[in-house]
Amino acid sequence: MSAQNSVLTQIARPYASALFDLARDAKDVAGVEKGLDGLSKLIKESAEFADFLKSPVISGEEKEQVIAALLAKAKAKGLVANFVSLVAKNGRLFALPAMINQFKALAAADRGEINAEVTSAQPLSKAHQDSLAAALKKKIGKDVTLEQHVDADLIGGLIVKVGSQMIDSSLKTKLTAMKIAMKEVG
Repeated sequence: MSAQNSVLTQIARPYASALFDLARDAKDVAGVEKGLDGLSKLIKESAEFADFLKSPVISGEEKEQVIAALLAKAKAKGLVANFVSLVAKNGRLFALPAMINQFKALAAADRGEINAEVTSAQPLSKAHQDSLAAALKKKIGKDVTLEQHVDADLIGGLIVKVGSQMIDSSLKTKLTAMKIAMKEVG
């Protein structure tokens, strides 16, 4: 999985960087980010769309036609529409989520923010999000944007990833550690 993520990052980085440069030149980084957030939401909410993007069985021409139709139906214009069309034309739709993540990281860095991935057993309340963001800001010294994921297997607690640091306070990890410790004793 790590090797796959590395390959996706290598593909996504130049696309995201080029889009960011264009958005900054057009003074529309926030608008492009908002458009990409809409795409990201669609990808996360629709397993069929996510599978479509990754499918090696569907030809590049078919994907281009479907993306063109989606963009027309959504009345998407400007940099986001042109970007997605280019990605489809180049046969790189499978890397679109990674491109969006890379763009968001560049935009956050430009604003002096840092992204933190937070995985919890249940969605965090607004109060918990604010508290966690404040604690991370105090520790890191920068504004923190939280990207939330839910994984019921954690049982409770959180896993927070900020850059290369990871804080795992999930019950699943603690129970696994206890299980290993008990095996060593017994």
